[in-house]
This record gives sequence, C-alpha cells and structure tokens, in this order.
Amino acid sequence: MAGKKFYAIKRGLVPGIYDNWPAASAQVRGVAGARYKGFATRDEAVAWLAGPEPASPGPRAGRGAGAKGAPGSEASPAAGTVLIYSDGGARFNPGPGGYGAIIIKGDSRRELSGGFRLTTNNRMELTACIEALKALARRDLPVALYSDSSYVVNGIAKGWAKNWRKRGWVKSDGQPALNADLWERLLELIEGLAISFHWVKGHSGHPLNERCDELAVAAARRPGLPEDEGYKG
Repeated sequence: MAGKKFYAIKRGLVPGIYDNWPAASAQVRGVAGARYKGFATRDEAVAWLAGPEPASPGPRAGRGAGAKGAPGSEASPAAGTVLIYSDGGARFNPGPGGYGAIIIKGDSRRELSGGFRLTTNNRMELTACIEALKALARRDLPVALYSDSSYVVNGIAKGWAKNWRKRGWVKSDGQPALNADLWERLLELIEGLAISFHWVKGHSGHPLNERCDELAVAAARRPGLPEDEGYKG
C-alpha cells in the first residue's frame, strides 16, 4: 500500500480511527458484523465514520455459489454465517508462491497458510479457497467467501468453471482451461454447500484481506517449500 493508512472502525470492540493495522485488527478480529474501512487520510476516515450507516443485507446463500460481491468491510452477514477471507500469490509469477486464509465463526477465528516452490498467482488464489473450505468444521452452515481474485469469484459466480468442466476443461474459445485440477477440487467442495462468493478490492485497506496477503507473502518466503504437483510450467 502506498502512503499513510488510517482505519475507521464503525462496528467493533472499540469503534474509532486507528493509524496502524495491528491496533485496528484487534478491534474487529472475530467480531460478527464488524464494519471498518481503510483510508489514505484521517479526514476521509473521519467523514466515513461520521456518515450514516446503511442497512446491510447478509450474503445470499444457495446451493453452489454466486454473488457479485462488494468490499468485505461493508458486509454484515447474517448470524450463523461462516466468513472466509482468502488471498494468494506467487513471486515473479510463476515462482515461489503462498496462500493465506482466515475462517471466522462467531467469536472463533482460524488462520491458514502454506506455499509451494514454483506456482502461479491464480493457483494460489484457488488453493487458498480450497484449503479454507477443507478446514470447515461443519458444512451445514452458510458460508460467505471473500477474495480479491476476480478469476476465482467470476469462475464460480458466473458459472465459468462448471461450463469448462462440462466441455472437458475446454473454454468457449477452444483453448484449454488452466488449473483444471484445482477448479475440479473447488467445485467438489462447494457442492451442496450454501455459499456465496464476493469480490474484495485488494490492497485497499481491508484489514482481513491485508492479513491474508501477509500470510501468503510470508508462506511464499519459507525455506524448503514443497512442489506444486499440479503446476504444469
């Protein structure tokens, strides 16, 4: 992120304006329905904090997936909804890569991360979602998944991945669909799950998205990373 960041907490443990991520994160971590947003200047943060608070419907739930989504800091999910935030990336793309994910259910919070020595941005974005969904303790609760990858969100919400699978992992232009192994696994994991996918703008001051990015970057830098057996470079 470029420049100074200020975090306005509208709903959290102690609402207010914070000038650093650790302090802001402590106010919203595990708080259901928390509302917060990052700004480049304090004046912008003050204006947003003082503004009216619109009604925020919970994420749509349904068999399969799908929602255009909005920045996760604006979300106010229905009670009982499990929140997942995910991010992934590869240095030099392709190169060493990592993923990070956060699972929040009520007051509980779990962080996941991992990486591979040679992979791509898109593979890590998909892997972040897959690993988070694999880690769900229950599959009978609605899930709202937030990702800054339009590739992932559109692939599910717009039905691209299902159509690729129907055509034997071939896209509408006749070209092979990349990362078929991961798309297949993701489709399997959301089958029968009440889940909605939402796009979050990356590197825009959203604390949970920023934390996932931190986890992914740290994982990509670990020594002795394993091979991404599905990557065909």
